[in-house]
Amino acid sequence: MNHEDAQTLINRLDDLLEQERAALLAGDLEAIATLLENKERLIDALNALTEAERPEMGAVEAKVLRNQALLDGALQGIRHVAARMAALRRVRRGLETYDAKGTKTTIEGEADFSVEKRA
Repeated sequence: MNHEDAQTLINRLDDLLEQERAALLAGDLEAIATLLENKERLIDALNALTEAERPEMGAVEAKVLRNQALLDGALQGIRHVAARMAALRRVRRGLETYDAKGTKTTIEGEADFSVEKRA
């Protein structure tokens, strides 16, 4: 592969990383999943290049790290939402309290499946 072809791969990956960043910032998980296959294919093609064929990739590597940090943040947010929803399900089933003597009492919950929205 010549240098121009390798640079074309870098440019395509750079464009794709910008699309991925926009999708991450917008919370568009479907777009992220769609871009993943193309991203993997481009990275595999770049990894197949020899050191002599590989152009400077510093800017692209920085974008990969930036997007990884955004993706980690998105995953952390999803985990927090899942934990909060699990806590709400536990409270909905019942509430456990302790009296002055330390005896545990369970108050059975009602099956109300509505969520209150607040501004």
